[in-house]
Amino acid sequence: MLSQKMNIELVDDRVIEIMRRKTPAERIAMILDANDTARSLAAAGIRYGHPNWDEDQLQAEVARRILGDTG
Repeated sequence: MLSQKMNIELVDDRVIEIMRRKTPAERIAMILDANDTARSLAAAGIRYGHPNWDEDQLQAEVARRILGDTG
């Protein structure tokens, strides 16, 4: 659970209007797509730095970086 409030600033009135017309399901789909993109970019960067890692190591590091160090 996040302990801090997140502020999103939309500076373009056209973007605000487009987002207002989106259904909740469309907004959730956008969030999921953004999450997939972030994970893919993180995986690509990790893979570049650790070309010998297998997929399990790669995905574990993606999760660690996204979720933070819980230990």
